[in-house]
Amino acid sequence: MEKPEIRIGLLGFGAMGRTHAYAVSTLPYFCGDLPFRAVIRGVATRSMEKSNAVAKEFGFAIATDNEDDLINDPDIDVIDICTPNILHADTVRRALAAGKHVYCEKPLADTLANAEEMARLAADSDRICSVVFNNRHLSAVCRAKQLIEEGRLGRLLSFDFRYLHNSCTDPEKTAGWKQTASVCGEGGVLFDLGSHIIDLAVFLCGSFRTVSGKSQIAFPVRKGLDGKEWQTDASEAFYMVAETADGATGTLTASKLATGCNDDLGFAIYGTKGSLRFSLMDPNYLEFYDNTAEHAPYGGFGGFTRIECVGRYAAPAGNFPSPKASQGWLRGHVMGMYKFLNAVHLGRQDSPTFAEAAYVQRVMEAALRSAQNGTVCPV
Repeated sequence: MEKPEIRIGLLGFGAMGRTHAYAVSTLPYFCGDLPFRAVIRGVATRSMEKSNAVAKEFGFAIATDNEDDLINDPDIDVIDICTPNILHADTVRRALAAGKHVYCEKPLADTLANAEEMARLAADSDRICSVVFNNRHLSAVCRAKQLIEEGRLGRLLSFDFRYLHNSCTDPEKTAGWKQTASVCGEGGVLFDLGSHIIDLAVFLCGSFRTVSGKSQIAFPVRKGLDGKEWQTDASEAFYMVAETADGATGTLTASKLATGCNDDLGFAIYGTKGSLRFSLMDPNYLEFYDNTAEHAPYGGFGGFTRIECVGRYAAPAGNFPSPKASQGWLRGHVMGMYKFLNAVHLGRQDSPTFAEAAYVQRVMEAALRSAQNGTVCPV
């Protein structure tokens, strides 16, 4: 029997557009005998020349510089949004009006008002809508979620989440759209990297009651691509203290001013019965400390245990490559794409939803208010 085909229109082909194309093309390898076939039918970028080049290189049937050519194409089922933050809301409105399912890069929008509207539109439609929080789908994060839900950490006491890059440490770095609040949104690095760790913190530790925030721009004047001075008005680092609804308190740091760091996402979570540590730079392992283990002279059974999460995913993933094979950043994108497209195939919404992404936006806006006013803000 021929498998049903899910046809995708890809909007944008920068780093994330290329990542999504990789995820779609490799799904049959990572996830075995899928009940559907996914194909990218067309790509839209701002440049017709680029769209033509991309379509030729990757074998896409349609190349365009007009998003509506894909949004209104009756032979396209899914719109995959990999464009700057400020464009997301309008694209989602048009895609849902055209009856498309939507896969949207994070953050969901540039403002809370837009994010909440998008969540309402998604809820009122019969379309599957999901947001790209790819780090949720790493095997070590999935195992961390299991351990917390099993009660192995007891009552959560405190936490620390970080996402550190070094990409803004050079004062000679040219400014782009991610340094421009009118394009990326007021949050800058808070929206770019912070949205990931806020999602992970809420996913693992629960919803937030209050947040306080501090923004940093180390280099307020940079040169643009044209060589002229450019006022940087989007944060290069952002620091938060948050309290969860259950009373745990912790810190979250999103920074592009972390000299020596590459893609250093990580967390530590501390509870009455145990604790967890994870680093994306060591993605195959989750460290677990069991506070209920016997402590005796010479150490007993104390200390952190390194759990080998590697490629041990639940079916249909986990067979290729071998479950014992190492994994990296791209695997989270592949598994996120699988969850979304499988939800489209089944006609059943899966997580992370637009509503969850709108909550992340709510946390970010509260943190921004706190940074502006110098007060602790409710979420």
